[in-house]
Amino acid sequence: MAKYLKLLRIEQWVKNFFVFAPLFFSGNITNLGLLMKSIFAFVVFSLAASSIYIINDYSDIESDKKHPEKKNRPLASGAISKSGAIGILLFVIAIGVGLIFFGEQYFHQNFWKFATIIIFYFLMNIAYTFKLKHVAIVDVCIIAIGFVLRVLAGGYATGIFISQWAILLTFVLALVLAIGKRRGELINAQISGRTRKALDGYNVQFADIALSISCALAIVCYLMFTLSPEVQQRFHPRVFYTVIFVVFAFLRYLQQTLVYNKTESPTKIIYKDRYIQGTLVLWLVAFLLQIYFK
Repeated sequence: MAKYLKLLRIEQWVKNFFVFAPLFFSGNITNLGLLMKSIFAFVVFSLAASSIYIINDYSDIESDKKHPEKKNRPLASGAISKSGAIGILLFVIAIGVGLIFFGEQYFHQNFWKFATIIIFYFLMNIAYTFKLKHVAIVDVCIIAIGFVLRVLAGGYATGIFISQWAILLTFVLALVLAIGKRRGELINAQISGRTRKALDGYNVQFADIALSISCALAIVCYLMFTLSPEVQQRFHPRVFYTVIFVVFAFLRYLQQTLVYNKTESPTKIIYKDRYIQGTLVLWLVAFLLQIYFK
């Protein structure tokens, strides 16, 4: 069972929690009906993402065999055969398609919008797997768009309006994660001497500049989000002050990356750094107080 879960990359499903963002930030997380719709959207999006992971692993079997870490993936290691992977892929796609059409009774007028988001995400990532992941800048932008699609899927599933600043904030935040990951890969490539085509259009200096710009944009977008009329009217105007936690978290991340030259991806740094974790907890508590307790 473990090898099949590894093939589906269940641990990566944490990214799909962005589907719940519209529900959380609208103050409706306690609405059971909307919560069930968000959970439904989360499951469908997760199945779509897992199908892409299987296709990616299948296409990269030979290169993964030569990679120090990726060689342990189920397909590269031989734990799962090619025919077995294809069977699982078809099964996952069948369940996902079935759930999408089953969900028509829940989404009503937004059904086709939600379905279109899932289809577009799938096709975009197919193009990414076979071509676009080797095109510098385009690759990280596609990753960022994927997170925006997650938020839009959550919005269409629940019928909750998503502001333009929230969409832009999601894109830029995901861009920070993608560029930070590329920077870590560049550092590791310099150490190990192994590189890959996806890194050809990057160097550490460019990654540092792009990362700094993206962090600055993320802070500005969050600031504008908290000052937007719909947010100010829906919550207490003091929600603006939560930007303090956001600024500290980004500065701490830049310090870990640029000063201490941490090579881990941003998500790994977040898992390890107690300062960032503490700041995120304080931000979450502050936002919860503003949304649900005012």
